[in-house]
Amino acid sequence: MGFEKREGEVALPFDPADSDGPRVAFIGRVRSRWQPGDAPRNIGSAREAGAAATVELEPGYAQGLQGLDVGRHIILMYWMDRGRRDLIVQSPRHTAAGRGVFSLRSPVRPNPIAMSTVRITSLDIEAGVIGIDAIDCFDGTPVVDIKPWIETIDMPQG
Repeated sequence: MGFEKREGEVALPFDPADSDGPRVAFIGRVRSRWQPGDAPRNIGSAREAGAAATVELEPGYAQGLQGLDVGRHIILMYWMDRGRRDLIVQSPRHTAAGRGVFSLRSPVRPNPIAMSTVRITSLDIEAGVIGIDAIDCFDGTPVVDIKPWIETIDMPQG
């Protein structure tokens, strides 16, 4: 793939993208101002940058937005389609030693599924478009799923 490895990183001996496992149907795309090289590192940084965005659903999925409202939080799951998938141990700049991919929120992972909890700022159910307060992914990133954020389920208990 031509990716550089940092000291301490370990690559998988196979390409997870070659798996013929279950197929995922992308239900839409994120529309953001971010392009490779300028995206924020996480959703917190995106909010600080004032990175409002939209989610545009593919035809046929708009009715699935019924029951959502402006101001509500949703969990947006998206496929980091331009991220590398071959590292199992990474050396993030913010840690002193390598860490396993499953202990990080990095987009570099065998299945590049990312998620962010975002707030709905506008909603056009008929058009299948959701305005959201911020996002940290590139324009055109495929959306895998949308789930409502529910405090009694999603808030960790002491």
